[in-house]
Amino acid sequence: MKFTNTKHLLSVALLSAASSTSFGVVDAFIINQPRSLSATSTISSIVSSPPSLAPSSSLHMSTLAPTSVSSTTSDDDDDDDENDSDSDKKSSKATTAKKLLPKGAISMQIDELARVLGGKGRAKIAWDCYSIGIDPANFFGSVIRLGYDDFETIQNMLPSSRRWQTLGTETLERLASCYPTAGGMVEGGVAKLSHISRAADSTTKLLLKLEDGLEVETVIIPWKGQRSTLCISSQVGCRQGCTFCATGRMGRLRSLNSDEILAQMFYAKKICRLNGLPDITNIVFMGMGEPADNADNVITAAEILTTRELFQLAQKKVVVSTVAPTPDAFRKFGAAPVALAWSVHAVNDDIRKRLVPTTKYSMVELRQGLIDSLLARPESGNCRSIMLEVALMAGVNDSMQCADDMIDFAKVIIDEVPGCKLVVNLIPFNDIGHEVYERPTDDAVKTFQTRLQAGGVYTCVRATRGDDKTAACGQLATKKAKKLAP
Repeated sequence: MKFTNTKHLLSVALLSAASSTSFGVVDAFIINQPRSLSATSTISSIVSSPPSLAPSSSLHMSTLAPTSVSSTTSDDDDDDDENDSDSDKKSSKATTAKKLLPKGAISMQIDELARVLGGKGRAKIAWDCYSIGIDPANFFGSVIRLGYDDFETIQNMLPSSRRWQTLGTETLERLASCYPTAGGMVEGGVAKLSHISRAADSTTKLLLKLEDGLEVETVIIPWKGQRSTLCISSQVGCRQGCTFCATGRMGRLRSLNSDEILAQMFYAKKICRLNGLPDITNIVFMGMGEPADNADNVITAAEILTTRELFQLAQKKVVVSTVAPTPDAFRKFGAAPVALAWSVHAVNDDIRKRLVPTTKYSMVELRQGLIDSLLARPESGNCRSIMLEVALMAGVNDSMQCADDMIDFAKVIIDEVPGCKLVVNLIPFNDIGHEVYERPTDDAVKTFQTRLQAGGVYTCVRATRGDDKTAACGQLATKKAKKLAP
């Protein structure tokens, strides 16, 4: 699923424990529409010196401090490089040539950060701030830089047992050592928020600029005023090359480290708080990139997101979606604190090869990898739930034969995995300027869904939002890097 820079794009699925289905998945989808002046005025609170606000559709923010890359790169980043184009390889080598620091504070568990800061209490105070989108380097620094944030309001949001505690100069210096080029800051250090747009339904898209000038998007999707889902990116670009997806056209520029993944949550928490959006209760790794190609950093981020003392999300509410480059892709996330989704698109090998040209394995081989991974998970607690995602294209994969093939394919998973809760999620194709692919009619989608349900496979249809602003599923892609420094 992928984005564009000046007309930033995004679209997503929403996991919800409150769903009426046994699988626990509810669809909600995104985004980009002009944001009003009144909406932008509060958002500017995250800038150290807010820009003037003229009546415009969006707000650009460029006054944050220079950023610094930290955390580790994933070993998965170097796998299967034969899938990359020559230009992708050059970009990847140029980026990874930069010396990356050990993971930063926002990627550390309490005990890890305690060793850095010199005490568990100090680590908890720092995480009290990170978890609500406040950078402790700003909150406790000699110069308090909170923008429109009110000091007393923030203080009252902290746990009562630590509300009056502070981080001293020595502790702040130790925290700064995590991000030495940015004064110890996540905000403006790991990434800076450079653009925000908000749709009429309050769906809010954030563009983050990383230290090397590359950009990623993350999207906040409010759901009926009760909760929000955050769609997170795991890479800048993607090497899987799905022919119906705008991100696939970018190629992979590089993977995000865990700090950069978690910075998306940090900024989203801040924006939700400042703009009265429902708090984030769900995460979907369905933004830019293929999570399986960056599994180490995605898993590190998921562990932070689901730790009670940190971002405090339930494991079943963090969903990782993969196209499954290899059968082993599922194993990588088998023990991770996440729910799984598989971007299937077609179960006929010839059709899928057309849609996902980098695929090297048959669907039977990939399915076995999924089955093995699900069987290794506990049978209780919805741990064996799986969503099969299908981007439907007229005359390509929307025939009744394709539906029947999907029924047979899905039933093997259901039969072989005790306790499996499987749902097929149909995603009508969103235009990316492709010469061949077209969106199926609503009647065709409904007919496909009815066929699957008649065959005993629970099926839902993803509602399209933001396609008029190239912000729907499959339309996401940011501007390519100018040139990455060697």
